[in-house]
Amino acid sequence: MLNTALPTVVIVGRPNVGKSTLFNRLVGRRVALVDDQPGVTRDRRFGEAGLLGLEFQAVDTAGWEEDDPASLPGRMRAQTEISLKGADAALFVIDARAGLTPLDEEIARWLREQSVPVVLIANKAEGNAGESGILESYALGLGDPIPVSAEHGEGIADLYEALVPLIGDRQPAAAAEAETDEADRASAPLQLAIVGRPNAGKSTLVNRMLGEERQVTGPEAGITRDAITIDWRWRDPASGEERPVRLVDTAGMRKRAKIDDKLEKLSVFDARRAVDFAEVVVLLLDATRGLEVQDLKIASMVVEEGRGLIVAINKWDVAQQPSALFNGIRAALDEGLAQLRGVPLLAVSAVTGKGVDALLAAAFKLREEWSRRVPTGLLNRWFDEALEANPPPAPGGRRIKLRYITQVGTRPPRFVVFGTRLDDLPTSYERYLINGIRNQLGFGAVPVRLMLRSPKNPFASAD
Repeated sequence: MLNTALPTVVIVGRPNVGKSTLFNRLVGRRVALVDDQPGVTRDRRFGEAGLLGLEFQAVDTAGWEEDDPASLPGRMRAQTEISLKGADAALFVIDARAGLTPLDEEIARWLREQSVPVVLIANKAEGNAGESGILESYALGLGDPIPVSAEHGEGIADLYEALVPLIGDRQPAAAAEAETDEADRASAPLQLAIVGRPNAGKSTLVNRMLGEERQVTGPEAGITRDAITIDWRWRDPASGEERPVRLVDTAGMRKRAKIDDKLEKLSVFDARRAVDFAEVVVLLLDATRGLEVQDLKIASMVVEEGRGLIVAINKWDVAQQPSALFNGIRAALDEGLAQLRGVPLLAVSAVTGKGVDALLAAAFKLREEWSRRVPTGLLNRWFDEALEANPPPAPGGRRIKLRYITQVGTRPPRFVVFGTRLDDLPTSYERYLINGIRNQLGFGAVPVRLMLRSPKNPFASAD
């Protein structure tokens, strides 16, 4: 539904340039279907988007095609044209790898005739393959292109900088609302998804949490096919408080190479969507099988989506050499998830109920950390101390200057560091800053996003 309180930004372009992928990136979840074949999107899709604190209504549109107005592609094009009426800005997306096409040029001519300001997006610009397409796009007469990778999230800070002058003055007065939102989030149901390989005991664990045989269980792998959402209330034994939980039981995720059944593919897709909508995800392991490569792949997917992750070892009541098993899994997780060391690891038994309350308490605590906003003064003091304790290097004798840091979002926590010569900043120093944010500012083991921004003017002073 269209939120008229927010500015409207419409995404346009020819088919298969990545409009829906960009829409999903801006909205923060996979709402629009994405596929390599053109023409997947047919109707306009609306979503409330957030970009480094900038809020707006994003509109995904069908690919612009040259067809008879009475045909289906022609009617889809008419919908795109209508979507621009009353819009505050348009994002014109081209495929940097494919380069300009005659259809791109036709769309550009049409956009130049409209009264809506246009931001030119050169998508699929990761690596060097998109350089020629980026240079070609200057000929469209729509200003400097912004190279992005909607799939990988690259270039988002540059897109933010381009949109601020266009829609920044239409932002809702959110200072008082932010405090209300934080309070609302604390009392809102915890969005908790249970994922893992087939037969790890996910449905049995859900039944133990609920105290009833809500889900069908058994020794056969793959009984659960759909992601099942259940609203319930957990009584915290420490406080006696009842806390709302929206629990999602998902189908088991096998290695992609082993999936040849279409229904199973849909089930796994449904499980991935459950991760997209979750706040905290519990990856359930089977204590009789330990940690396998597929478990690490699932964990990495959760972390890449920016969700809070807890790893729980199920069937602890029948585990062999439990102490050695626990320590082995802990070491393997820290090595396999180097980007997020210290992920909470708990032992549970869905059969006996061991560790279930501790698991839920950890999930609520992780959501608090995932939603945390650092006071500006505390963040600035930490940043100054971090730079003093370990100054940025000076490769080739040229100083890298980090000027300041700001938190631009939560869930997951996102920060932007502004400075000069940031292209030369080693990845190891970025990790140093991220680890400091996580360990010293109260974020624990949640994914932290750090973006680097340099002055746009290449002749800006580096002193």
